[in-house]
Amino acid sequence: MAGPGAHRPRFFTAYSFAIVTGTLFLLSWVGQFAFQLVEFRNDAAEHQQAFAWPEFFPAFLSSTFENWQSEFLQLVWQAAGLAVFYYWGSSQSKEGDERLEAKIDRLLVERGIDPAEFEYREEQDAERQEGQR
Repeated sequence: MAGPGAHRPRFFTAYSFAIVTGTLFLLSWVGQFAFQLVEFRNDAAEHQQAFAWPEFFPAFLSSTFENWQSEFLQLVWQAAGLAVFYYWGSSQSKEGDERLEAKIDRLLVERGIDPAEFEYREEQDAERQEGQR
């Protein structure tokens, strides 16, 4: 008999997508920092001014938030927001499955097949698969 958590995947396996995405995000942010730093220093040298960190950080944060607002937040809302609504079972996600099932049932009835027969088969297949584990 397996103990609790025996069937759970390892941390890096379970969260590999999030780890890769977070790593790519951090690498791109470090890249933005480095390239913007070079650009800011070149601009200061071109105007014969000294580089100043207090002037650099507001410019860096401003460009970071502009990028996040225009790209990152849209993507997060589309991906995470839709996943949350699907998980909660919004009317749109439920309606699509129910309509599709009703259409398939109607097609089966038109061909003289009882749709309940398939539900019973699915339950049997699920039980059989669970017994094999």
